[in-house]
Amino acid sequence: MIWRTGLLVVVAWLLGFIWFSGWLPGPAPMERTDAVTVPTGFAGRIGRGLEVVQSDSADRLLVTGVDPEVTPAEFAAEFEVPDDVMACCVTLGFAATDTRGNAEETTEWALENNIKSLRLVTSDWHMRRAAVELRRELPSDVRLVEDAVRSEPSLWLLFVEYHKWLVSRTVGPLFT
Repeated sequence: MIWRTGLLVVVAWLLGFIWFSGWLPGPAPMERTDAVTVPTGFAGRIGRGLEVVQSDSADRLLVTGVDPEVTPAEFAAEFEVPDDVMACCVTLGFAATDTRGNAEETTEWALENNIKSLRLVTSDWHMRRAAVELRRELPSDVRLVEDAVRSEPSLWLLFVEYHKWLVSRTVGPLFT
């Protein structure tokens, strides 16, 4: 009996990992939202967030988890952000150090700015966990659009992220 239960757990884990790795979320269509949030990290995230704002698909952009030593001028130069876009539309968040912190920082910013629809831009392999954490923090009346940036994650990265996502989905709520 115990071996059957163990086998069932292993098969469920394996099938879950195959699903998680084989069917990563994709980009969302350019629909209008009040704002976009981008956790810092892998390539393409910030560029996509800026594209959303500059295409007039969102009014504001929060880049969460920015290194405290980065100045707005350095950020603007690195990502070629025009001064007028930087001044009106881009907020750099320096408080977050992890995915849960990104969700907390984004929620605080969204509440301060009366955001009712929010586009989350992050890597495809990171989207599921980032969305779980953000949904846990955001008020239920804020619409969340998941916009994943395509990448080529390693099997190891997927393995690690799968386990972080499992913990976030199962144990995470116990700590909030």
